[in-house]
Amino acid sequence: MAETKREIERKYEATGGTGLPDLTRVPGVASVVDDGVMELDAVYYDTPDLRLAADGLTLRRRTGGSDAGWHVKFPVAVGVRDEIRAPLSDTLPGALAGLLRSRVRHAEVAPAVHLHSSRDVRHLLAADGTLLAELSVDTVHAENLLGGGEASWTEIEVELADGTDDETILDAIGKRLKKAGIVPSEAPSKLARALEETGAAPRPPATPGKPGTAGAAVLGYVREQVEAIVALDPAVRRDLPDAVHQLRVACRRLRSAFKTYRAVLDRDVTDPLGEELKWLAGELGAARDQEVLAERLSTRIDEVPKTLRLGPVRARLRIWAAARGGAARHRALDALDSARHLALLDALDTLLADPPLRGAAKRDARKVLARAVLKDHDRLAGRVEHALALDPGHDRDLALHAARKAAKRARYAADAARPTLGKPAKKLAKRVKAVQSLLGEHQDAVVARATLRELAVQAHAAGESAFTWGLLHGREEAAAAETERELPSAWARASAPKIRAALSH
Repeated sequence: MAETKREIERKYEATGGTGLPDLTRVPGVASVVDDGVMELDAVYYDTPDLRLAADGLTLRRRTGGSDAGWHVKFPVAVGVRDEIRAPLSDTLPGALAGLLRSRVRHAEVAPAVHLHSSRDVRHLLAADGTLLAELSVDTVHAENLLGGGEASWTEIEVELADGTDDETILDAIGKRLKKAGIVPSEAPSKLARALEETGAAPRPPATPGKPGTAGAAVLGYVREQVEAIVALDPAVRRDLPDAVHQLRVACRRLRSAFKTYRAVLDRDVTDPLGEELKWLAGELGAARDQEVLAERLSTRIDEVPKTLRLGPVRARLRIWAAARGGAARHRALDALDSARHLALLDALDTLLADPPLRGAAKRDARKVLARAVLKDHDRLAGRVEHALALDPGHDRDLALHAARKAAKRARYAADAARPTLGKPAKKLAKRVKAVQSLLGEHQDAVVARATLRELAVQAHAAGESAFTWGLLHGREEAAAAETERELPSAWARASAPKIRAALSH
């Protein structure tokens, strides 16, 4: 069984024989207790091309110390990593292998670096004996198992005690160490330092295309979305908050970029990839849509006075949500574990390695991207105007949903162009997002009404009152009507001639 630990730490260089200062002079630290020396032996695993190290991940099998076993570390922020642990075994546990699948894929992980650390540990305690942080002086010897190089160094590591995320004490310790001439380490991890000092550090990929050209701008954005898809795969598996939504957004942004910038990238290559991205987003969407809808209906029930909640409405909603939620989660994980998903990731890597650039890729980025953004904006204008010309009802609901999709594409196009077009693209994206949000609220109300009718039918069949479900249905109708009333003014702001003119210059 794997367990997760949030690791918040700072690393420092221990050079020139500088000794540790008196850390009881750090505010809040009442005593420093020597916890002895432990010998740690770790083998770090990676693919032959060091894919994990390139993304800042570490996979190790360690013996010695209190946490012997397999560890995978994911970077969260500077100095913050999530460590997922599994018991010691001869082979990589399946639970950890799954978290690495989007990066490793069909490659084998093998020993890459052997580290032996002699760790001298000290506990920094508050006046009441509470552990604030652990400081260790590590004497490290590294052997590169891929190239044969070796390196040795000594470093100081200060880690925040488990169960807290207040880094104030780490800041105070850092100031005290700095006064003693002990400076922060430039290496984010022991593995990164070992690879750097043995000449085997992975090199960042280069983005094809001449700087300033449309090809370079579009491929830079495409790479960002591909990297997001790869990085969010394990986050979904870990069931981290908002991970499904973010992965789905990355798929949509990438698919949208392929459509918007067809003058730059050959659609004979990108169209099939777009279909696969649509499939993946759809498989993930079942879980996300279920979660959003359940939260919406729960909130709507909270808004109803108790005297109008007739029947076991909360219990029925919980049963409905549980029945669909588990299935949706399994569907998302099955998609990530599929050969189809791996094939998509490989195809995206191939596109970045050998991009199918068209003639417009060599042209000035500003002109090409501005033209593409304005074209998507025109497409959105047509759909909004068509929807507003229809009478309220089913046909208008469908037209507004189509306009919502166009709004997402126009917004994503502007977001992709922001590094090139600057403030005009940022302003357009912000105003189109407001339109998208209104249209999204409208679509949510439409979907909610269908579900409320389903719940009402189930309640009636079970001999329960359907009154509350009907009441909620009416409120969703009112919510949808309100968004339709607000849409014209929101669209007028998003289609202002000044914004379009700024993009054109």
